Amino acid sequence: MSYAVCKVPVAPLRAEAAHKSEMISQLLLAEAALVLEEAKDFIKIQCLYDGYEGWCQRSQLALIDTWTKNNESQFYTAAWISRITINNKMAHIPLGIPVLNDLNRQQLSGVLQLDYRDAATWHANGAKPQAEMIRERAELFLNTPYLWGGRSVFGVDCSGFTQMVFRFFNIPLLRDAYLQATQGEVVGFLQEARCGDLAFFDNAEGRITHVGILLNDHEIIHSSGNVRIDKIDNAGIVNVETGVRTHQLRIIKRLAN
Repeated sequence: MSYAVCKVPVAPLRAEAAHKSEMISQLLLAEAALVLEEAKDFIKIQCLYDGYEGWCQRSQLALIDTWTKNNESQFYTAAWISRITINNKMAHIPLGIPVLNDLNRQQLSGVLQLDYRDAATWHANGAKPQAEMIRERAELFLNTPYLWGGRSVFGVDCSGFTQMVFRFFNIPLLRDAYLQATQGEVVGFLQEARCGDLAFFDNAEGRITHVGILLNDHEIIHSSGNVRIDKIDNAGIVNVETGVRTHQLRIIKRLAN
């Protein structure tokens, strides 16, 4: 069994083994994946964090034979951007990059050296998903541009945004909105919602296509054009700038107790 670890700040994960192929997600620095298939310039991987599969450029990956997955005591970079070194060269990395433990660093030592220097870190296992903390983490993404497949403050899609915010509380979310809608417990009414509940929205065909984080029973933070705070009511989202209804509410789920 072979593993691949991302060795650049953000690496595109594509639907096919080609640069022109659609970006369906991203692998972030120090995130690991199982190698499924190899082509000349691309490797098909399955991300260990969320099980998502796609093709990543070979030159953006470090390949190793052994990797120990540990989700029990995760640390992540806490600042919007941090300065570190990758193989002794300076790099700027986005919010939420895994900080490798000693065992993983040792397993990578022959192919990838990361020095986090004095980067501020966040201990996910010790963070309680309280309202003020969820809001503070989510608002770090404000005005981040929407990017299909994006998972960082450099560009993020709706489900990438929710996944990254909940990662800070050691609550793993699946990658796409319709998959995240299978997690957690149903909240029956918007009036019962609290900060940190996920609201899901469907299209005309009834397919869940969008997700955001409720801040209360009348505000939602979500990635739509950019990460923004809009109004929400029982029917869905209303853009605060235009007054136009943009998304139709389908269901509310609670993951944080």
